[in-house]
Amino acid sequence: MVAVDSSHATIRPIFSAPELRPAQPFLEEASENGLAATDLLTDFPAIHRVLDELGVSNPDRAVLAAEAFFQGTTFQTELLASGKVAETAYFAAMARGVGLDYIAVIEPEHLLIDDEACLEQLDANHRVMFAEIRDGWCRLAKVVAPHEGGWKALAHSLRSRPEMRAGVKVTAPSVLRSALLARSRQILTRRARDHLADTRSDCSARDIIWPWQAFSLGVLSGFLPVALITIPLLILTAMHLLLVSFFIACSALRAIAAAALPKARRVKISLPMSSELPVYTVLVALYDEAEVVPQLLVALGRLQWPRSKLEIKLVCEQDDASTIAAIAAHNLRPYVELILVPPSLPRTKPKALAYALPLTRGELVVLYDAEDRPDPMQLAEAWQRFHRSGNDLACLQAPLEIANRRTSLIANMFGFEYAALFRGLLPWLANNRILLPLGGTSNHFRRDVLEATGGWDPFNVTEDADIGLRLARSGYRCETLTLPTREDAPETMREWHNQRVRWLKGWMVTWLVHMRHPRALARQLGPVSFIVTQILFVGMVFSSLMHLVLAMTLIALSVQIALDQPWGIWQTRLVALDIASVILGYFCFLFLGWLVLEPKERRGFWKLCLFTPVYWTMLSFAAWRAVIELVRRPHHWAKTPHRKARSA
Repeated sequence: MVAVDSSHATIRPIFSAPELRPAQPFLEEASENGLAATDLLTDFPAIHRVLDELGVSNPDRAVLAAEAFFQGTTFQTELLASGKVAETAYFAAMARGVGLDYIAVIEPEHLLIDDEACLEQLDANHRVMFAEIRDGWCRLAKVVAPHEGGWKALAHSLRSRPEMRAGVKVTAPSVLRSALLARSRQILTRRARDHLADTRSDCSARDIIWPWQAFSLGVLSGFLPVALITIPLLILTAMHLLLVSFFIACSALRAIAAAALPKARRVKISLPMSSELPVYTVLVALYDEAEVVPQLLVALGRLQWPRSKLEIKLVCEQDDASTIAAIAAHNLRPYVELILVPPSLPRTKPKALAYALPLTRGELVVLYDAEDRPDPMQLAEAWQRFHRSGNDLACLQAPLEIANRRTSLIANMFGFEYAALFRGLLPWLANNRILLPLGGTSNHFRRDVLEATGGWDPFNVTEDADIGLRLARSGYRCETLTLPTREDAPETMREWHNQRVRWLKGWMVTWLVHMRHPRALARQLGPVSFIVTQILFVGMVFSSLMHLVLAMTLIALSVQIALDQPWGIWQTRLVALDIASVILGYFCFLFLGWLVLEPKERRGFWKLCLFTPVYWTMLSFAAWRAVIELVRRPHHWAKTPHRKARSA
């Protein structure tokens, strides 16, 4: 458990107080001290006429110049991020300032550029964006969206070569970016779908089962019926013991985590305004989420990070008209961009994320869900941890807290389950440097590591667990944060069931994918993480399947007792083992959760105790349906509906 010292969770001032001083003295002083961030203001006189035209006051110019210096950015970057002027208005005015035509719209079919060059321009990362276009008269022209230093270079070139004015035009980065995006849809879709399968086919879920696995399953399916006919008692006992052993292993893992629960600790979080801070990318995949768009924008707007170094990408399916309309109804800040993913199979969240990743520039990337309300200082804590750790730390998982626990018994149990996982089991795994299965949201990644390991698998419906395992196989660590993300749990049986079926199916897919080469997996993970992998992925599924089998066994034995038929010695021992393993499982599940709960959260704990057998039976039904879906539609993504947050 972790306690956060909120007195330290503040942002340091950007600078002492130059914002009230006239601009010119500050700029002269800055120039004397070599502040490169003010080059546009000091070396490009036309900028002042442009800023006068746009209504940017002298004090505002001084503030923006100071922010650019302290952030290690540029005046232009800070000006556009501040929202004081519209990007299109600024670039149109700057075009007039250098004596060039401004283009407000670029037709994608007029771009004379190949696919690779398109992707390079989309990843320009504050370099000059440019392309060749064909205008309406079939003439060629170069269109450019300069960064800050580009304006001075452009003006100098025009003075020495005035004839350039006829062949060079200026546009806003967003205008050129929109045309490049439209031109790149096919290659981005193809890369999102096929990149991992083409580069790391052994880690892709495009083909769930490899030949040797299919052969083994075929042999097993042929052997079992024969064995059940010839030696039924031995086979049934062996299968029963196998299921029970995984059940006990899951209980033992929870018991060990409970016994070694990390002590509460205080963290000091600060966010220095300096050039050390990297660009942070926030990715949010949305589908059929119109209802929660307003609260999502509010939650993201509370994130504490310099706006000139923050980019928020709202990733939507192109045919999701209601969500797109809900986003369009809001005046998005300059650092928020809507990315539309063309419809294509598979229709999954990781495919959408894989499509959007090449369009981002952050050194750090965090993933949120549409209903998430992350702690405002979570990015600061993640950066602080990355900054102080070695490069082998690839991902940080923020704890997820359920905000609507009191709305239904299912939501309450879901919240209890999450508390045990994110406050107990995952911190214990992280502290012992054991494989960490990530949650589906609030994952903070080092961008270079995420790309080097293949990114998200578009064919895996639990991309979080898969990428956590892939990072561990590549020698990277995952750890946990302290500041949480609040979200809502499913409140109805149907919503909960569909979500849990997808999770269980995804864990089976993930296990099958990474067990294609068991020896390599054991070597890459090490013995402890390999064993924990089997417990987490196989054990959780088998224990869920076993619960329903156990219930049916007890019913059969009850009928046998009612018919006054004698028990065999093996039946007595199996029943005793089953009862002991279930009691142990219930106890470890409840005890770990009880330990991590705050005193006020333990109210009504007895209800959870009584509901646990029912909940585990629900899990078992979901597990059996997941097995069926694994065969029938392994890549199907069952969408969990989300509602506006409400107090509970």
